Amino acid sequence: MIARASTLHLPTLRDAPADAEAASHKLLVRAGFIRQVSAGLWSFTPLGWRVHRKVENIIREELDGIGAQEWFAPVLTPLDLWEATGRAGIPEIFHTQDRAGRPFVLPMTHEETFTFHARELQSYRQLPQSWYHFQTKDRDEPRPRGGLIRVREFIMKDSYSFDRDEAGLEVSFRAHEAAYHRIFKRCGIDYHAVQAESGMMGGSESVDYLAPSGSGENTLVTCDNGDFAADLEVARAVPRVAVFPEPLGAPSEVETPGVTTCEALAEFLGIDVAATSKALPVTLPDGTVVLALVRGDDRLEEAKLSAALRGEFRQSTEDEIRAAFGAEPGSLGPVGFKGQILADEALRDGQYVAGANKTGWHLTGVEHGRDFQATFADIRVPKEGDTCINCGNPLRFATAIEIGHIFKLGTRYSLPLEALFLDEDSQLKPLVMGSYGIGPGRVMAAAVEQMHDDNGIKWPRALAPYDVHVLALPGAEELALQAATVLSDAGYDVLLDDREKRPGEKFADADLIGLPVRITVGKKTLEDGSVDVRDRATGAESRVAIAALPGAVKG
Repeated sequence: MIARASTLHLPTLRDAPADAEAASHKLLVRAGFIRQVSAGLWSFTPLGWRVHRKVENIIREELDGIGAQEWFAPVLTPLDLWEATGRAGIPEIFHTQDRAGRPFVLPMTHEETFTFHARELQSYRQLPQSWYHFQTKDRDEPRPRGGLIRVREFIMKDSYSFDRDEAGLEVSFRAHEAAYHRIFKRCGIDYHAVQAESGMMGGSESVDYLAPSGSGENTLVTCDNGDFAADLEVARAVPRVAVFPEPLGAPSEVETPGVTTCEALAEFLGIDVAATSKALPVTLPDGTVVLALVRGDDRLEEAKLSAALRGEFRQSTEDEIRAAFGAEPGSLGPVGFKGQILADEALRDGQYVAGANKTGWHLTGVEHGRDFQATFADIRVPKEGDTCINCGNPLRFATAIEIGHIFKLGTRYSLPLEALFLDEDSQLKPLVMGSYGIGPGRVMAAAVEQMHDDNGIKWPRALAPYDVHVLALPGAEELALQAATVLSDAGYDVLLDDREKRPGEKFADADLIGLPVRITVGKKTLEDGSVDVRDRATGAESRVAIAALPGAVKG
């Protein structure tokens, strides 16, 4: 097909939005692929929607290939389904009601809706099943940013598998995992499948698909040796060795007036900050105060702590801290604390300086086992200087965009929603579920983040809105149409720039829009019947006869 630029809506811009920081945000707006309605709300222009649909079609083909069946479920969802699963209170959920006052939600995912439908699966003979759909999702995101990276409304492909047992779930999960690898490879983007935290979705296992990028909401942690990759929230790492003072036979009190941070404490005592411990009291939903401990040079990873505590928590208030420890924040420690202590693995061995639970005082020589008892877990945030748990090589940290996430949900949703089936042994059992998501908009953003230069986008062939960009320079309009027709007849989608614009403007727009191949038809073509063919990704140029164009642009 041939699309004439003179009749298309191609709203290219010279300048990026003033608030744009991410390359994908700047370029997708400048090249006319997306337009903002409000914070976190974006419209796809005809050009952008063609790219979005290409991502969708790749996903659809691969999911159909593993036997998944496409549905179309509503956005508007009765609140009682979310109340049944305990997710109605998630702060990112939009709530609304109809004119009769009946409550609904505008969900960011459809586990409840598809589990509701799965209640029709009443026999093991109907299993396994895999269902998917593409649908609008809404998220009450407090800080939308980055163009398509962090939005308040988006389209997601979410799919759900239903099996009779964990063994069946394993088969469904691995089938989706393999399909995801094929999807992202076909999209032409660099990505890593990594260990991840399940978060509000729940379940026993999840795999996150992260695309390294200049901007993003995730941090990808990898090893120089290539044998480790994880999302920062769950990544395990080996910290540097702490330098300890001489060991003591018992803790010793030291007055530390006005010293309330580990950095200030280390400077005050003239010791390595890694030889101090950081006390972080948290409160459980029932009001119980738990003391989380990490090394003084580390930060607490809340996702890891939540997993270790098997539930939610919040930071303790100052009143709760005084009641539990008898001291002000900044002087807290494990010695003498009567509640649960959850310490990071790095604190298992050695003697540390800790708060004395007496305002303005600390204890030196504090040792686990002798002076306090704790449960240990990995609850620290890895950082530069850490090494790999597998091989000991340095770890690398890169900003990334989450483009997909798959979960083993188990019976997290089928039990509360009573999605039960009659098994072969005549027993009623809950369906065992998996959930699998991909954001086509984020795939677009990741592609632009990874493939662009100062002049514009470099779309991979699989995602480009058109295959070839033919530029008609003054005086060569008929030959440009001839070149476009030859390519169209050969099965290529062609964007023909037949606008009454200066050549420089057409070249600039071609680079900005970023189709894989640019063909320039100008005065020289009138002389020799050939055109200039330029590869957008490599910059390689060649002179090709119009009749030979189909073979020359074949990727």
